[in-house]
Amino acid sequence: MTAPQIGNYGVNTEDPESAHPQVAGVVCRELSPTYSNWRATGSLPEWLATGRVPVLTEVDTRRLTKHLRNVGVMRGVIGVGDAPTKSALAALESCPSMAGLDLASVVSTREPYEWGKDDAPYHIVAYDYGIKRNILRLFDAHGIRVTVVPSDMPAADVLAMDPDGVFLSNGPGDPEAVTYAPSTIRQIAEQRVPMFGICLGHQLLGITFGGRTAKMPFGHRGGNQPVKDLETGQVLITSQNHGFAVVGSPEGVEGAPDLAVTHINLNDGTVEGLKHRTLPVFAVQYHPEAAPGPHDAVPLFDQFLTALRNRRG
Repeated sequence: MTAPQIGNYGVNTEDPESAHPQVAGVVCRELSPTYSNWRATGSLPEWLATGRVPVLTEVDTRRLTKHLRNVGVMRGVIGVGDAPTKSALAALESCPSMAGLDLASVVSTREPYEWGKDDAPYHIVAYDYGIKRNILRLFDAHGIRVTVVPSDMPAADVLAMDPDGVFLSNGPGDPEAVTYAPSTIRQIAEQRVPMFGICLGHQLLGITFGGRTAKMPFGHRGGNQPVKDLETGQVLITSQNHGFAVVGSPEGVEGAPDLAVTHINLNDGTVEGLKHRTLPVFAVQYHPEAAPGPHDAVPLFDQFLTALRNRRG
């Protein structure tokens, strides 16, 4: 964290996007022992302790961040003392590289579950590669009931539910390591089932139709990433958190002639959105469900809802 003080707002039970902390550790300059916010139900140190997340404080995190911006993403460990111990060095050596790492199957739900109202006019299936709760909240707000399924559920099982559409969620890890997903996605898409992907789901769609992904030197992090919609010329301020990108340009995706690029990142030109030229399939690299924001891209949920209505005829 590069803000000088962390935790002075506290935490609450309403905002978390996951059931428990999803980080292995926290490094900050100052961790506030007290908090002040009318919505807070507890302190950040208590919440991290409950999740057994170690915290390292008194660090010049801006200097550390500048170093990482020069040399690229690095592996690291948090340890006790002022010099690395043998056990700390062993832990560091055992840390796998993010490249080639399938984390979607690690964080995915083990059993299907329902979200939304039973009498909702539309029903979709969402593949959980690391889904955020606000995605489910927004589907519910758009009159869509969601069946969330494990990342490796076969296409036949999903199609047997006769969903109005299928959603491919965000998630961590290397998309090319999620080797079981592309054939499943293709089988569903070829049935002309409307499909919407976010983040990892976007990357998997790119791979499914012939593209490839590459690891970025720094990744895109934070809620102020400018993205241009190539169809309208509109610039969206978006929330992003990814370290891989689909290889391509505004002209298209390498090896995937059936995919059109719909959005690009204005900072580095990387691909931020895709759509299939003939099938009702589209995806974005950023997070339109951003909570607490920005909300520029929330209308993408309306776009998906329109695709569901069109399938009904």
